[in-house]
Amino acid sequence: MLAFQEHFLCAGLRSGLTAGLDFSHQSMGQHLQEALGLPALRGDDNLEGTPEDKGASETEEGQQEEEEEEEATPIPSSSPSPSPSPTPEDAITYILGRLAGLDTGLHQLHVRLHVLDTRVVELTKGLRQLREAVGDTRDAVQVLQEAQSRAEREHGRLEGCLKGLRLGHKCFLLSRDFEAQAAAQARCVARGGSLAQPADRQQMEALARYLRTALAPYNWPVWLGVHDRRAEGLYLFENGQRVTFFAWHRAPDPEPGREPSAASHPLSPNQPNGGALENCVAQASDDGSWWDHDCERRLYYVCEFPF
Repeated sequence: MLAFQEHFLCAGLRSGLTAGLDFSHQSMGQHLQEALGLPALRGDDNLEGTPEDKGASETEEGQQEEEEEEEATPIPSSSPSPSPSPTPEDAITYILGRLAGLDTGLHQLHVRLHVLDTRVVELTKGLRQLREAVGDTRDAVQVLQEAQSRAEREHGRLEGCLKGLRLGHKCFLLSRDFEAQAAAQARCVARGGSLAQPADRQQMEALARYLRTALAPYNWPVWLGVHDRRAEGLYLFENGQRVTFFAWHRAPDPEPGREPSAASHPLSPNQPNGGALENCVAQASDDGSWWDHDCERRLYYVCEFPF
């Protein structure tokens, strides 16, 4: 009898412990389901479930954990975060840095300006030296030109007296180049003389003999240094002196018993006859008579040189 009671007591304790454990298991499962947001299990479902149920449960739990982590992770905002406001010290530091940069740039500009000033001074000095050299060269060229002119005049004078006619303190030399009266005068001056200016009848007759001998048997008009360009009828030599005697051509008197003819000379009757159109005088080489001609006419000329 005593053994039966002990056995009944042990069986009751075992049943109570099993029921308590089952209740505590259910209670813990419900709390876990509520915490994880899982659906409630039916009464006849096994809490532990099959291995497939356990894998699916674990997968769902992992997905939920990932979703919770994503929700918990803050999403960075696309808008920039506001920068902190600069302090007065930062503004002063920035201004000082900018001033330092400007001062460096200004110093570099001063250095370059100094280099340019130095270069300008050197160039100015070189330009001044070049100008001095050009001036010296110009003076030297002028001296050489004057020496050449003197040499040409001396050569012309010697040539005129050696090749031409020497008469007292003058020499006459014929040139067979055709020139206008002004150009002929310039050529004679360049050779140290001027166009012939016979001062009296003796010189005029000697010049006529020289020209007749040089140009025979032809008759060529030859420029003299006589003209009336300043005033019609006022004849002057090239040196400005007034002509005091003339040797104008005159038509020959008709033979006795014959009528005078205006065409007694092949060129013209009495000279001068050109008026204001013919202001320069040429001497005929055949008889030494004077003729007035257009000053632009190109003729031979005779130069006069001092001896």
